[in-house]
Amino acid sequence: MMRSARADVVLERNSGRRTGNISRRTRAGTRRSYGFHNEGRAKVTAHIAQKLGFEKISEQVIDECKPTAVLYKHLKTDAEIMSLKNGDENKVFGIVFRTLPKYPLKQPYTELLKGSLHTFLNAFTYPDRTCFPVASTNLKDFYNLVDVALDAVFFPKCVEDFQIFQPEGWHYELNDPSEEIPFKGVILNEMKGAYSELDNILGRVCQQALFPDNAYGVDSAGDPKFIPKLTFEEFKDFYHKYYHPSNAKIWFYGDDDPSERLRILSAYLDQYDKSPVSNESRVEPQKLLSMPVRVIEKYAAGEGDDNRTKHMVCMSWLLSAETLDLETELALKFLNHLLLGTPASPLRRILLESRLGDAIVGGGVGDELLQPQFSIGLKGDELRKLEELIMSTLKKLAAEGSDSDAVQASVNTIEFSLRENNTGSFPEAKWIYDKDPFEPLKYEKPLQSLKALIAAEDSKAVFCPLLEKLILNNAHCVTVEMRVKSSMSQEDLAELVCATQELRLRQETPDPPEALKCVPSLSLDDIPRKPIQVPTETAEVNGVKVLQHDLFTNDVLYLEVVFHLCRLRQDLLQLIPLFCKSLLEMETEELDFVQLNQLIGRKTGGISIYPFTSPVRGKAEPSSHVIVHGKAMGGRVEDLFNLIRCILQDVQFTDQQRFEQLVSQSKAGMEVISDILLGSGDAIAAARMDANYLELLRNLEKRVDKEWPAISSSLDAIRINMTADGKILTESSKYLAEFIDAIPSVPSPGATTWSSLLSPMKEAIVVPTQVNYVGKAANIYEAGYQLHGSSYVISEYIDNTWLWDRIRVSGGGYGTYSALDTDSGVFSYMSYRDPNLLKTVDVYDATANFLRELELDDDALTKAIIGTIGDVDPYQLPDAKGYSSLMRHLLGITEEERQIRREEILSTSVKHFREFADALEVVKDKGVVVAVASADDVAKANEEKGGFFEVKKVL
Repeated sequence: MMRSARADVVLERNSGRRTGNISRRTRAGTRRSYGFHNEGRAKVTAHIAQKLGFEKISEQVIDECKPTAVLYKHLKTDAEIMSLKNGDENKVFGIVFRTLPKYPLKQPYTELLKGSLHTFLNAFTYPDRTCFPVASTNLKDFYNLVDVALDAVFFPKCVEDFQIFQPEGWHYELNDPSEEIPFKGVILNEMKGAYSELDNILGRVCQQALFPDNAYGVDSAGDPKFIPKLTFEEFKDFYHKYYHPSNAKIWFYGDDDPSERLRILSAYLDQYDKSPVSNESRVEPQKLLSMPVRVIEKYAAGEGDDNRTKHMVCMSWLLSAETLDLETELALKFLNHLLLGTPASPLRRILLESRLGDAIVGGGVGDELLQPQFSIGLKGDELRKLEELIMSTLKKLAAEGSDSDAVQASVNTIEFSLRENNTGSFPEAKWIYDKDPFEPLKYEKPLQSLKALIAAEDSKAVFCPLLEKLILNNAHCVTVEMRVKSSMSQEDLAELVCATQELRLRQETPDPPEALKCVPSLSLDDIPRKPIQVPTETAEVNGVKVLQHDLFTNDVLYLEVVFHLCRLRQDLLQLIPLFCKSLLEMETEELDFVQLNQLIGRKTGGISIYPFTSPVRGKAEPSSHVIVHGKAMGGRVEDLFNLIRCILQDVQFTDQQRFEQLVSQSKAGMEVISDILLGSGDAIAAARMDANYLELLRNLEKRVDKEWPAISSSLDAIRINMTADGKILTESSKYLAEFIDAIPSVPSPGATTWSSLLSPMKEAIVVPTQVNYVGKAANIYEAGYQLHGSSYVISEYIDNTWLWDRIRVSGGGYGTYSALDTDSGVFSYMSYRDPNLLKTVDVYDATANFLRELELDDDALTKAIIGTIGDVDPYQLPDAKGYSSLMRHLLGITEEERQIRREEILSTSVKHFREFADALEVVKDKGVVVAVASADDVAKANEEKGGFFEVKKVL
């Protein structure tokens, strides 16, 4: 089981410009950064390339939409550059270095965030590389981003200045010689958080056991026990060795001028000579082991909680001693989906139905690294028989094969994903292993070959030998079991106190204006005066309102069917998430849930069902709905409507054993720190709601046996937005009308009274963790604040200056943000992976005074406004545009209001900052405080402030 890439690792610019926090717009801006949806041609002559110091290695036309892809080499350094020209307005640049694991330092691009329209600005560390991508739809902004990214990686100030290394990496902090000497540092606290999360621990142990002999056998992110052993000299040596053009892979994508790309690069790359580092940075393949390995790892758990899962067992295989060919990789994707891809998949279903555990761990095939892996296991209390069950199930599947419907469903699902090309992947995965970087895009030939083989020889001849060779007959198997577990002189202490004070002064001293002005940014003249418009036609079909969005979607229809919930009985509200899950995982009148999921996989690109609830500004009753989301190719629209109708009308809530499994799985999923923290909407409310929902699931799990008839009848009592190109929308109209006619209209009971989520309280949710997550919030509408567009700018500015400087730079927390929920009026602060607790609350409470005393020049104000525009009006792909339009419709947000807010944002002044300070006083005086924290830190806080927190244990 491989852990996903760690985000947000960036070096600081040599010019003294500070880089910043993780972008909020990462998801929308890069989901198709390696895809194509428009035709284009690169126009760089051989003469231009040679003049700029580049040689063309290869040029090819990708199968689907025929953009031209050119691969260049920079002759002086051997740096490789991929240049893809097409018609996408979202221009993307990235540079990746092969970096073998050693150090944990990072520093994001805060200053650049303040004045950019970026659609993506972040960085990622993998176990063998560090990647720095940026993207923007604005050409001037894009080249600003590229310039800063190149300067940041090639001329970083952090390798010269120890006082930049200290707060980001690690340092001692001592305010008084009589105190204990703690270690502080942003990355240190980030990794303490990672080492507190059980799934992360499991992933790390599995990876290290699978790769005992190569670079993957050490923790690239950094063990918090050993981070303080990293010296500044070691850090500098590592940087100078690996961050060199000879070790870089660089790519461009989008509709900008390919010649300009090379001109920008040559200005940086020409300053270097060739280095042998590329040979030294290669990851050596792990040789396959001849015997299986077993690892037992112990971890800390919460005290006195009998409900928490105490054990995990995960089996992992290294599938090959070398990289696989594209056809075998594709077959492996099919096989992985066949085994685990849906709740109906046989390996997933059999493991969960065994009741040996209540949640899957491992995740199946991992292909981000040099060699592919396969991992599978369970989280639970009784796992002694699990390994035998996994092996017997795999042997049975290898001997008997899978039925044709299941195979067709997996093949269709993976093919749909390939053609939709909406995965958010980056292009370097093959490239850094010296493979053809364009190979992942050339799926058409192996796909057709594999489909033909399956049709001609039966799927058993394709997948069973693969299962036997790569897993069953493979001795390189690791089983990981997780179980629940100096002195200094007075002179030294005085010197450490002095060093702490000097570092804090450096951290809290802003960069000089002349340095800040070096950061390139846009002007207000570069900002469109109108928000992005989504083409929307509103119609009524058989009494139902239908929104249609005519956008290019590459022959895919995206569909949302929305059902009101506001008049649902109060006692049924908490069952809605389980109801949505049950609709897709229980039987219908004619199909068991396995057949239903196979049919969805064969006919569509997927169907999901989920609740959506949001306050509506100016209304007492919220917008509360169940949304059914589906997608299908143009020729499968009728199948999509028929399947949704079947799910909504024919699902039977009668299988008590199946429902018990769904409750257990949901409970296991909730028993993870990240699930508590990362809910949508206001973070404070999310923490409380999720903690309460976890209690509901635990109680429901106990009630099912005794109260099944009542629960079953409650579920049974709970009983359109289209995005595609115009041709598909027209062809879909008759199926839409038939679908609407088939859904009965049911009278609703009386309106439900919804209680406020935020009542005054100070609550600590105690979990086993080394770091804290601290939030505070209050409703500023109730205190009289009326929404103005300047609030978006002010919140953005607070994040990138006051909170960033006090909570991350000075306090050592990994991240922080503030936000105004413009629908509810709740203004919230949040920190994550934070070593502090009460000190962070004090920072929140001082925000109003910070705004009142603020001296803001025109340049800083302009940057704040521009950065805000990018947040409130981001680049989106067609499906996201259609969905955003639907959300605005549900919440009553008109285009006229969007225009008013944009004008208010663009005209924000210092006066608005001062006025907003008064609104934040209510958060200081009456705000709810919710902290997810360790028992020790909560106990210290309560001792310091006389029972400040009400303690609540959920894990």
